[in-house]
Amino acid sequence: MPRAFSKISFTPSVKAAQSLYHSREANLGFELADDDRSEITEREAQFIEARDSFYQATVNQDGWPYVQHRGGPVGFLKVIDANTIGFADFSGNRQYLSVGNLFANDRISLILMDYKEKRRLKIWGRVQIVHEREAPDVIAKLEMPAYRARIERAFIIRVEAWDWNCPQHITARYTDADIEQLVAPLQAQLAELQKAQTQAQTRSQTAANPIPKELGQGELSLIVSGVRQLTPRIRAIELRDIHGQDLPAVSAGAHLALPVILANGKAAVRHYSIASNPARRDIYEIAVLRDAQGAGGSAFVHQTYQIGTVIHCDLPKQYFSLRDGSKAALLIAGGIGITAIKPMAQSLKAQDTAFQLHYAASDRQHMAYGDRLRRDLGEQVQCYFSDQGQRLDLETLLNNTARDTDIYVCGPTRMLEQVQNIAARLGFAKERVHVEAFGVAPKANDRAFRVTLHRSQKTIEVAADQSVLHALDAANIPAASACGTGQCGTCAVKLLAGAADHRDQILSEAQKEGMFCPCVSRAADSHITLDL
Repeated sequence: MPRAFSKISFTPSVKAAQSLYHSREANLGFELADDDRSEITEREAQFIEARDSFYQATVNQDGWPYVQHRGGPVGFLKVIDANTIGFADFSGNRQYLSVGNLFANDRISLILMDYKEKRRLKIWGRVQIVHEREAPDVIAKLEMPAYRARIERAFIIRVEAWDWNCPQHITARYTDADIEQLVAPLQAQLAELQKAQTQAQTRSQTAANPIPKELGQGELSLIVSGVRQLTPRIRAIELRDIHGQDLPAVSAGAHLALPVILANGKAAVRHYSIASNPARRDIYEIAVLRDAQGAGGSAFVHQTYQIGTVIHCDLPKQYFSLRDGSKAALLIAGGIGITAIKPMAQSLKAQDTAFQLHYAASDRQHMAYGDRLRRDLGEQVQCYFSDQGQRLDLETLLNNTARDTDIYVCGPTRMLEQVQNIAARLGFAKERVHVEAFGVAPKANDRAFRVTLHRSQKTIEVAADQSVLHALDAANIPAASACGTGQCGTCAVKLLAGAADHRDQILSEAQKEGMFCPCVSRAADSHITLDL
């Protein structure tokens, strides 16, 4: 019987060309076959539904061909029956070139590629364009559960012919998934070698410089597997699961509460942003700025967190998250604030969400992750160095930002307050501005005040440069706490009397009427009473 594709393709002019170039006799074999190759068999169906892209050709009313690349999740091109295939069509650049061509000429030709196996399948057919109002059941069959964009229409293709192409000149190409599968054995071998090296280094360092074998009491057991000096004062600590398992998944903005021993000898926890790419499950990385004026937590991490140190801590917590559904984002980081902003930039880039990162530091030497961000993000990152007279002009930056952009800022308290004040004045909705502080710095006009503790029947004095939480700790009065920056609400207690100067980021306006966060907030006058 005649082969379907030759009936379509071997027109008189094509046969004339075959005769001219002496291939007519060789092509006679394509015209007759036992199978006319018009119906899709199991082999073709499996090939079609394993593709994540194809090329399609249509012809416009003037006779010009138009070739378009179509892509989507694996299986978006579906086999409906032995003579029909189809796919959902979503909103694109809205030129409608292929759709318009098909309105005048319903013929279409597809080429489906499998670069890895060097195979390609050609399909000829006629298209029926279907809209949801006309055939909702057809649209439902072509939906992809994991891809929830609105379907504008569906292409239903009545297959008239198909044929496999010669693989001779197809260059083998591989997807990320293919490469991961190929290198998995090598990565496993490398992991074993790295594990053996880490164990050897741990034994050597422990013998030369004994360190605490284990710290903390949380449910997540981690081991320090790497230490890098990012700047003269910032050290990166790489943490892995103690048993070599995948770590709990995190998203940008996650924190770890790590155990430390302060200069006064008391055990405490310090919260650090997980600065590694959230897509990674093998490590968490934190970056710690050594603060010579602090209570000793950062100094303890620098001195004690060495390769082989085992840490038991709580599961990561989320206090500073990317907003779902953002059209665009503006990221602003000051100094060590980049540790919270960096994973946000990496997540937004992976999501293909528009964003810009503005990063200010005292100088290039003290800019953690600066070189990596400039290399990975290119023009999406702008750096400012105060030693070179470069200033991050927040007023101009926000004024030139669309009001439906989500703003994320982490850095010094003054930077956070400036962004919030400017954004409010320029008309940004409050829920569009997201801030994270590493602490709330005392204000110049802060005064000492008294706190009466209702349950304990005690009164304590809080100095002008001291938080209520620190005053409670100094008086050996137990109080729940976690982040220490007014972002988690763990320390919140009932405010029984007095007016509060609320400086937290967690309490709603209604909650502020009767609650108080002692980690950052203060008395508005000389005295408050708390339910402690």
